[in-house]
Amino acid sequence: MTDRSDFLLAMYNQLCSEMDRHIKITWQIVGVLLSTLAVFALVDKNIMPLDIACSIILGVCALAIGIIIESNFWYNRNLVIIANIERQFLLESDSKEIQHYFTKHRSGNTYIDMMLIQMVFVIIVVLLMFIYHTSQRVVSSFSLSNDIDYSKTMPTIVILTTIILAYLFHKKRIENYNTFVNNSPGKTMSPTTNIPSDSDHITT
Repeated sequence: MTDRSDFLLAMYNQLCSEMDRHIKITWQIVGVLLSTLAVFALVDKNIMPLDIACSIILGVCALAIGIIIESNFWYNRNLVIIANIERQFLLESDSKEIQHYFTKHRSGNTYIDMMLIQMVFVIIVVLLMFIYHTSQRVVSSFSLSNDIDYSKTMPTIVILTTIILAYLFHKKRIENYNTFVNNSPGKTMSPTTNIPSDSDHITT
């Protein structure tokens, strides 16, 4: 093999390792989220107010969402580079004889199913926290004659801030991915057969 081939293969292996690492990171943050639920023990002991406890958990959920968005971007980015490297070695006929994923890049920074599962899990936790906090702190003590307790709005503020920032970050990463694919499209490949897009590899 040439120095170029050796370099590309070493880069290929490193990128595959990084993709695996990004998947593990998202699972680790889910574990951190679950462990954060222990703050309710402090609520039971009257050490921490429920408003702050729920806000902390929702803050960790926001962190988890950000990490999932970021990890999905780097996963897809590495997948583009891997496909471009594969195109240096594989033939168009290999799209039928080996695998076809290297012939087309994923479109629009599409989320892989594992990332979607984790995202749905985090969103469910957010909804449960919001419902629980609302029932315990808002509905149960609601009265027009009561003064406004701004501490009760903390979880809602965290949720609204998370939605706005997550949307902007998600949009930014889509733009970053599309720019990367346009700048580094790789060697042009035409598969030997017409291969439709599927849920595991959504293409343009």
